[in-house]
Amino acid sequence: MIYLDAAATSAVRREVLEAMWPYLTGDFGNPSSHHGVGESAARALADARATVASWLGCRASEVVFTSGGTEADNLAVKGIAIASPRGRHIVTTPIEHEAVLASADYLARQHGFTVDVTPVGRDGLVDVDAFAALLRPDTTLASVMLANNEVGTVQPIAELAAMTRELRIPFHTDAVQAAGWLPLDVGSLGVDALSISGHKLGAPKGIGALYVRGRIPVEPVLHGGGQERGRRSGTENVAGAVGLAAAVRLATEHQAANALAATTARDAFVAAVLAEVPDARLTGHPSSRLPGTASFVFPGSNGETILLELERRGVVSSSGSACAAGSEDASHVLLALGYDEDVARTAVRFSWGPEVDAATLASVAPAVGDAVREVAGLRR
Repeated sequence: MIYLDAAATSAVRREVLEAMWPYLTGDFGNPSSHHGVGESAARALADARATVASWLGCRASEVVFTSGGTEADNLAVKGIAIASPRGRHIVTTPIEHEAVLASADYLARQHGFTVDVTPVGRDGLVDVDAFAALLRPDTTLASVMLANNEVGTVQPIAELAAMTRELRIPFHTDAVQAAGWLPLDVGSLGVDALSISGHKLGAPKGIGALYVRGRIPVEPVLHGGGQERGRRSGTENVAGAVGLAAAVRLATEHQAANALAATTARDAFVAAVLAEVPDARLTGHPSSRLPGTASFVFPGSNGETILLELERRGVVSSSGSACAAGSEDASHVLLALGYDEDVARTAVRFSWGPEVDAATLASVAPAVGDAVREVAGLRR
């Protein structure tokens, strides 16, 4: 099997499991407990927090461990917006992950916020001038994802964040898909909040983190014992945090070299698929995109049927966001990019990690061509 659905989830790396194991067995204590077992867990949690903070270029106190990217997005959008005294206005984009869009919708329905959506081009890039025009004195938060989870387009986050910084508007970016591929130094990006999720990096599902700049007030989404400096109550997932830290260390060891190799392999793969299926179209930006993502539409075909044919040929991929799996609706991302519903339903996304080499990708392109022709009722 060739697994090309890393944007949905990655396998847990052996080194990560080995790092976690002690905190699932002998050092299983609650980090809030004042005895030896609890104090051992507390030290491990502090070390994990320091590792994630070093990776993001922030203080350890600015890292909040969460259950994953969805909770991190919810805490950033709801928590910052509700705590802000500026007003009740949010600026985002139509291609955000559902966790951001649904949080903004909740604020509009339940708290009277106004949500303005910045248009994007056919390539998925935010219209920078339109974004700037939407910012107002009462804007409480701007949220734009660093890299799109369906088409892979990478946004000019530093440029957008600089605009909000001039107006003292908090800026959040969902960096879940970018983690492991792109530098996430929050100082260079200029962001006030940033979300990540462990299971995109080789850590287990159920652990993530939110960076929140120290001066930014956050209203908790979860209330209880006041863990995570009062920003996220609940007994901390120590083993998960240790696993996330281990995955971060592994992902950053050869990040630049891995990204360069993956970009070269990606471009060759895209060219091969387009040669195999002349009617196919690459979605998203042709170059400002994640190294390990290539998404296509195949007009006149059916994306879900193509996926079945690919799996018969030993290739596992997806039609888009795993969070929308099973939905009969066309991708909100592709609709925002200007594709009509029929074409949007033909989408197939291929995504992979550094362990997938150029030769493996090259072997997939003919299988894509065969699958599309099979679905169309054509054969070589």
